[in-house]
Amino acid sequence: QVQLVESGGGLVQAGGSLRLSCAASGRTFGSYFMGWFRQAPGKEREFVAAINRSGYTTLYADSVKGRFTISRDNAKNTVYLQMNNLKPEDTADYYCAAAGHLDRRLVSYDYWGQGTQVTVSS
Repeated sequence: QVQLVESGGGLVQAGGSLRLSCAASGRTFGSYFMGWFRQAPGKEREFVAAINRSGYTTLYADSVKGRFTISRDNAKNTVYLQMNNLKPEDTADYYCAAAGHLDRRLVSYDYWGQGTQVTVSS
């Protein structure tokens, strides 16, 4: 039972940066592996990045590797997604989610936030 709330989305020009935050309620945040997913209009939700419970192991989609960085602060019950060198193809609704293990598969995640919109103009 985790409640997740994303923030930090908005409008940005290509080449710019955004930092998304996902705040979790409750006392069990540190027990979850966390992930970020995104969904563009008319497309399936796709994996972006994931991080283990301690924050020392990460996993990235090839499309964002080298540009995005996932991190977490368990003391603040928050996971972050730093997005640099943004491209128009990154435009989507971004969701944070919680899972029991490190995985890129959507089905592995048990809890989801409401999402935050990211729009990258060319």
